Amino acid sequence: MDTVQWGMIGAGNVTEVKSGPAFCKIEDSKLVAVMARTFDKVKDYAQRHDVSTYYTDAQQLIDDPQVNAIYVATPPSTHMEYAIRAMRAGKPVYVEKPMAMSVKECEEMNRISEQIGIPLFVAFYRRGMEYFNQVKQLFSEGKIGTILTVDTKIVQAPFASDLDPKKHSWRIDRNIGGEGYFVDLAPHAFDILDYLLGEIETARGNAVNIAGNYAVADTVAASWKFKSGILGTGLWTFSSTQSAESDTVIITGTRGTISFSIFKLTPIEVRTDTGVEMFDFDRPQHIQMGLIQTIVDELTGRGTCPSTGISGMRTAKVMEQILEGH
Repeated sequence: MDTVQWGMIGAGNVTEVKSGPAFCKIEDSKLVAVMARTFDKVKDYAQRHDVSTYYTDAQQLIDDPQVNAIYVATPPSTHMEYAIRAMRAGKPVYVEKPMAMSVKECEEMNRISEQIGIPLFVAFYRRGMEYFNQVKQLFSEGKIGTILTVDTKIVQAPFASDLDPKKHSWRIDRNIGGEGYFVDLAPHAFDILDYLLGEIETARGNAVNIAGNYAVADTVAASWKFKSGILGTGLWTFSSTQSAESDTVIITGTRGTISFSIFKLTPIEVRTDTGVEMFDFDRPQHIQMGLIQTIVDELTGRGTCPSTGISGMRTAKVMEQILEGH
C-alpha cells in the first residue's frame, strides 16, 4: 500500500482519543470511513472527527472500495465475525483487545489470516510505547541481573455504574465482554509481559465474585511460569475503595528490581545495591499511536508490527488457563 485508508467498525469511547484521531496523524494513513449501528451517533462522530463517509452497516464499510484496511473497535463478542469478514474481503485487520471471546475464536481468526495471506494485528498498544520499550531496554542491558520473578497487582474501586444494575456496562456482561474487568484489563499485563520477558508456558488461577455488584468475577488471583523459567504472580480486584487502588508491576532479578505500572504509567524505578534510577516519559495524547504507526509501516513496506494475531492468541491462552473452571 502507498496509503493506508482505514475503515473503522465501532465508534465507542476507545476511538475518541486513544485510537481514532491517530489514524490521521500518521504519514501515509487516513481514517476515511466509520460505522456504528445508530445513525445519529455515527453521523456525529464522523462530523466531529472529519471522517468523510459513515455507515450503519458493517458490511457496507468493509465493501467500500476506498477502504483498504479495517479497524474493529467493537466489544469482544463481535471481533471474530468482523475480522474474518474483513480478511475475506482482502483487507488487513487491526482488532481491539481482547482479541476475541476464546482461544478457539483466536485460532479461527489466525487460520483465516494465514490461509488468505491477510495481516491481522491486535490493539495491545503498549508494545508501541516508549515507556514499555524503556523497560525492555533495561532488561536487555542486564540492569537487574538474571530475572527471577514478576508480581503484578491491580486494585480498583467499582465504577458508579457497577452499583446500579440498570447502568451496567457491556464489560461486565459475560455474553458480550467475557469475564468482566479482568478480561478487559488483565490482557494488557499479560501481553506486555509476553513482549518483555517471553512466552508464558503455563498459568492457573482462582476467580470469584465477592462484592456481588454484578454476575462476573470481581477478584482474580493467578500464578504462571514463563518458558524461560521466570515465575509470576498477580492479583486483580475491582470492588475495593479508592484509597486502596494500586497499579504495580515489580520485576525482581539477582541484582535488583524494576517497578512500573500498566495503566498509570508512573515513573519506572530501577533499584539496586548501588542506588535508585528513575525514568519518566510524556504521556502520549493518543495512546495507540505508536502501535498504529508500526502497522502502517508494515502495510507500506517500511517495518514490522510487534502485535499480531499470533501474539494476541498467546495472551488469550493465558487468560483461559487462569479462568478454567470458573
